[in-house]
Amino acid sequence: MVARVSTVAFQGIEGVPVEVQVMIAPGKVLMHIVGLPDKAVAESRERVQAALHASGLALPPKKVTVNLAPADLPKEGSHFDLAIALGLMAALGAIPADALSSYTVIGELNLDGTIAPVAGALPAAIAANAMGKGLICPAESGSEAAWAGREIDILAPRSLIALANHFRGTQVLSRPEPSVRAGVTNLPDLADIKGQESAKRALEVAAAGGHNLLFVGPPGSGKSMLASRLPSILPPLSTNELLEVSMIHSIAGQLSGGKLSDRRPYRAPHHSTTMAAVCVRGPARCRWPITAFCSSTNYRSFRRRRSMRCASLSKPANASLREQTIEFPTRPAFSL
Repeated sequence: MVARVSTVAFQGIEGVPVEVQVMIAPGKVLMHIVGLPDKAVAESRERVQAALHASGLALPPKKVTVNLAPADLPKEGSHFDLAIALGLMAALGAIPADALSSYTVIGELNLDGTIAPVAGALPAAIAANAMGKGLICPAESGSEAAWAGREIDILAPRSLIALANHFRGTQVLSRPEPSVRAGVTNLPDLADIKGQESAKRALEVAAAGGHNLLFVGPPGSGKSMLASRLPSILPPLSTNELLEVSMIHSIAGQLSGGKLSDRRPYRAPHHSTTMAAVCVRGPARCRWPITAFCSSTNYRSFRRRRSMRCASLSKPANASLREQTIEFPTRPAFSL
């Protein structure tokens, strides 16, 4: 008999369906995991065996084969632990096999049988909803997954025992409620900058019209200082933007307590003459201002790859930040 459990692999912020197939057969006592697993997935056999033992369930002295299908898709991350464990429990008859057919499963196992939170609960819930299935996820990720829709069935157990009791009917797991983390109130304010009036106007125009803006200048000319204040003048996130931003934070494991974040993504640039820094931006599908930064030596190569309106920051010798100016070329926006 082959037990089958649905889970997902992540490609960017998208969840790709993966089927965990578990078979227990006579042979050498060993547990194999196949299907292009990375190191974290290969090590899950130790976590799964310890978690099952802590839950009062021992594996039989037989050969256990776990296949992650499709076999040509690389599998990365520790969120396959729970799906593998449930597949083994179904193969051993500890839980009904048909009870898992309507769920997609993600979760990392601790050695004591409890379920640890994992990154990507929201994209996994959206993928499960698209497949017409519910989601089984860690308890700390339940409020995050609940944003995928009110109609999706979500189980968020704290341990393997709690989940097994739910399927047996001796314990009922309630559906988690979606929640949002309180907004960030200590954002750097554009009003803190004195001088740089043309640069401030450029940021205001980019924020109001959703335009792209490229700052060019040497380290210390104020590129990061100005761009870090762009989120303070941007409008609040819409519902769709909130979900897309939270999917990015979810994959990165930056959703505290499973609560959606309403802050806009920002990564500070590297001050280097050899690396053009990445930008203040959201997903490519959102019409948000994109402010990129690069040093003067990277300006020429950067403009060949991006179509943006450009701004050049100059820093005269012995000049303070308040005396810096920003100059916009009169030539039109670059084209690819």
